[in-house]
Amino acid sequence: MITINFLRKIFLLAIILLLGLFFVFMIKPAMLPNGTWRAAIQREDGHRIVFNFVTKDSAGKKIMYVINGKEHLLVDSIISRGDSVFIQMPFFESGFAVKLNADGNLQGEWIKHYGKRVLRLPFEAEFNNKNRFKITEAPVANISGTWVSTFTSGNRTSTFVTTFHQDGHHLSGAVLDPTGDFRFLDGIVNGDSLKLSTFDGGNAYLLTAKIDNSNKISGGKFYAGATGISEWTSERNDTAKVTDNFNNGGESLSDAHLDFTFPDSKSGKMISINDDRFKGKVVVVQILGSWCPNCMDETKFLSDYYNKNHQRGFEVIGLAYERTPDFKASQKALMPFEKRLNVQYPILITGVAVGDPDLTQKTLPQIKKISAFPTSIFIDKKGKIRKIDSGFNGPATGEYYTKFKKEFEQFVEKLLAEKE
Repeated sequence: MITINFLRKIFLLAIILLLGLFFVFMIKPAMLPNGTWRAAIQREDGHRIVFNFVTKDSAGKKIMYVINGKEHLLVDSIISRGDSVFIQMPFFESGFAVKLNADGNLQGEWIKHYGKRVLRLPFEAEFNNKNRFKITEAPVANISGTWVSTFTSGNRTSTFVTTFHQDGHHLSGAVLDPTGDFRFLDGIVNGDSLKLSTFDGGNAYLLTAKIDNSNKISGGKFYAGATGISEWTSERNDTAKVTDNFNNGGESLSDAHLDFTFPDSKSGKMISINDDRFKGKVVVVQILGSWCPNCMDETKFLSDYYNKNHQRGFEVIGLAYERTPDFKASQKALMPFEKRLNVQYPILITGVAVGDPDLTQKTLPQIKKISAFPTSIFIDKKGKIRKIDSGFNGPATGEYYTKFKKEFEQFVEKLLAEKE
């Protein structure tokens, strides 16, 4: 017998089902409009790291390009759910969880993973705003050229070669030393002040300073990530050179040979430097981490070079030192890194975290010390270590990157020409 209560329950279930279908079919997910955005990550001290990005449609899906000067970094993992948008950066376990507001702007969080630690900072983006920084005054000077900059944080002082290129108000630059560079910096000169910033998912930097004249910069502040801050000054020095680190430790290695075996990041298969595929070949052993922006630039260079020269007897082996010794977590971090950069050579997971003070002894005891990420170790056809190149100055550094590529190619050609 069908009771009134039973009919009521059926009626309520039908209403719930209809409401569910209404939300599924009638409420459309947030759709990012196409155009240019001005984005800002707010640090804990209130300072904002600003950058621009462009949204577009491509092959039936939404993509964006993060703009830092000449670099337009493709981001192709954008998922919309209801009024929320989830944007995953291609590198560095970094992304955004945001909502598209009624005014057409975005508001939410930048989320970055550091192993087990997760950083969350407020994020917002204004649609149809191409300005990175506000311009109100004519520049007092043109600072294009080469400078020597001193950065101070607490008791620590570092000296960097800095290059600027100024075109009217627009300013781009690079800060570099033998171990790496700050990547692509983009900004303005407004009156007697300069502002530069960059964001790539790993680096999140803001530099400000006062331009005293065409030869001196003072009162600089360098804001890095959530809390990092340094003071900096700079003086023009058109003859300044970055110390050549292309042969760091090579002469003292004698007849040293590397000896290691680690699991491949894709298959888990154990691969050794002593395997037959590497015998009689010129091999570059790349020390890297998926968390390292300069490693990204070096990997792109090595990947392209390997794909063009592999058949000539040239090999590359990557040794990854991730934020955790856990294989699965390291594998997950490396997967998008290798996919985006089209890495065809093996990258092995060392199982030793980058923060381990004994990482060299545990993995490569044949060398003195891993002093920078990235580092490249050049092995000749006899298996002997011929050079160790610590650090990498990438495409943002212009002539320094060109010089590196020339030296790299000349040295590899020399090794390939030698008899086994």
